[in-house]
Amino acid sequence: MKETSLKFGTSGLRGLSDELNGPPTYLYTQAFLEVLIDRGTISASSQVALGRDLRSSSPAIASKVEAAIADMGLTVIDCGVLPTPALSLFATARGIPAVMITGSHIPDDRNGLKFYRPDGEIDKGDEAAITQRVDWIAAGDGKASSSAEADQTALDTYKSRYLHFLPGEPLSGLRIGVYQHSSVARDLLVDVLSDLGADAQRLGRSETFIPVDTEAMRPQDIASLERWARVDQFDAIVSTDGDGDRPLIADENGRFVRGDLVGAITSHWLGAAVIVVPVTANSALEHGGRFAHVVRTRVGSPYVIEGMAAARQQSGGCIVGFEANGGVLLATQARRQGRTLAPLPTRDALLPILACLATVAERRMPLSAIAAEFGFRDARSDRLTEVSREVSTIFLDDVRHSVELDGIGPVTGVDTTDGVRLTLAEGNIIHYRASGNAPELRCYVEAEAAERAAELLVLGLGFAKHRTKASTAQ
Repeated sequence: MKETSLKFGTSGLRGLSDELNGPPTYLYTQAFLEVLIDRGTISASSQVALGRDLRSSSPAIASKVEAAIADMGLTVIDCGVLPTPALSLFATARGIPAVMITGSHIPDDRNGLKFYRPDGEIDKGDEAAITQRVDWIAAGDGKASSSAEADQTALDTYKSRYLHFLPGEPLSGLRIGVYQHSSVARDLLVDVLSDLGADAQRLGRSETFIPVDTEAMRPQDIASLERWARVDQFDAIVSTDGDGDRPLIADENGRFVRGDLVGAITSHWLGAAVIVVPVTANSALEHGGRFAHVVRTRVGSPYVIEGMAAARQQSGGCIVGFEANGGVLLATQARRQGRTLAPLPTRDALLPILACLATVAERRMPLSAIAAEFGFRDARSDRLTEVSREVSTIFLDDVRHSVELDGIGPVTGVDTTDGVRLTLAEGNIIHYRASGNAPELRCYVEAEAAERAAELLVLGLGFAKHRTKASTAQ
């Protein structure tokens, strides 16, 4: 295929929606299914589950996916608009592949495809095989097949998963705000929280797509959370990103709770012995004695999944993976109070939301106080946009050999698991890595004090901006 914006990143194929909507969608879907058929993973008469988010381009792209599936003689199960983990749970239980149309948290002019084998999310080897197959097969639009009424079984199964695990009304007495925006989980959240006894109040519903990114909150969302908390006195405010696989949780003061802290609270609530996290997760996870073992990986759910699979070979306990964006992956069964929760090794937002709220209800403590017990260092992140992969590579190669960062301080440790994570002499951290799906250079910092973290982020971005500009000028 000719050069386009479409690329596999940290989670799925993404790019501009007007480039994806057409032959590329048809080709990538066909390539994905052909790879599975060639391997004997599925038969030539298999069913394929299909879901989508609420982006304006998703219905049209879904029709191209349906056409590719139908033209191969396979059967589509249209699950309609639903969270990505709900689709994955449905497909895995039936031993069939799935395709989710979603761009997650990125702007509405972009979209993407997430592919799932019958046993879960595809890995990096699958991505390479699919990309190679796309170059082999002929392009063709196909005809949009007519969609039957959406099958609600997947959504109902996902809801039942958690109502069974948390019987009765364990959230009774909690007043929870649900920031609905354009999340596919917006009505599901209200239904589940209400069924569990909470007083769930709808907030901020939107009929146009809002790109909520749990790693880079919009200023207007931050202001809204604080205002809602102040006016309505919620115990917490919850939401998800566009496709419902990353949680957004704010405490009783309307302050956003970082995704890796949400993951830690969830893992502790589940009694996890082993946690698998990307290198960007807070360094406090290794301290405090809550987890027997912490495994760190590159950024992206495929790497976390690989890490969980390796951990299962060495541990018989509960294994939970999570990312800095808050998405939680359950590698093994979890047991609480005589109830069992089956594995779901794909990013999920509902589990961490319920775990945090259940912890508040069980301990009768504010979420802010529970979060403080984990001793997380202040962590912040931002990005430089319009930085090409080539320029990022030059910068990262240069900075990994640094013994001192100009205007920042001496470097005493370097971790190149993903990008370059630098430990400064003062014990604080600056971490640079190139985005997996956008022309961006990301900067993450950690410090004991909030003021120093804020300062380091400004200094770190300034250092990177100066160096990348110099590389571009050469």
